[in-house]
Amino acid sequence: MTNTTESTRLTGLPPLVNGNTRMLVLGSFPSATSLARQQYYAHPQNAFWRILQAIWPSSPYEISADSYQKRVDWMLGKGLGVWDVYASCERVGSLDSAIRTPQVNDLAGLLRDCPNLQLIAHNGGESFRHARITRALGLPVYRLPSTSPANASWSFERKLAAWRELVGLAGLV
Repeated sequence: MTNTTESTRLTGLPPLVNGNTRMLVLGSFPSATSLARQQYYAHPQNAFWRILQAIWPSSPYEISADSYQKRVDWMLGKGLGVWDVYASCERVGSLDSAIRTPQVNDLAGLLRDCPNLQLIAHNGGESFRHARITRALGLPVYRLPSTSPANASWSFERKLAAWRELVGLAGLV
């Protein structure tokens, strides 16, 4: 019988970027739901995709679980990329506070794939703990409120306002 409280080494998801990526959003590490589905921000209570839909309401794609590749293509077409600061870690559950022995992704190496990158946004506090690494890349670095349902102290409207401001600053609206 397996002990469900025992942490195991988990591997994150590959970056979602292309040569047109102008703004990179860095999360900390995918949730258990995201890892199981192999999709960024797959937890139904995570506000990430709803925030993007509100910023770019002309989206031709319904935000639903079965339209992930369409959402990714749409997001990349807008100049927004997504990755995480951690390549792997040990963790039980999905909370950032449960992350142990993390290995940081090769963020500097990602710049080769993103020649038009203008700014980096950390999605939440755990990701922002690594701002010194991203600042060393020579780009403006910002902290956004986490879209995670664990960040219940921020309303959707407040999160949306902060995200909308930064997406505008990146010239993506």
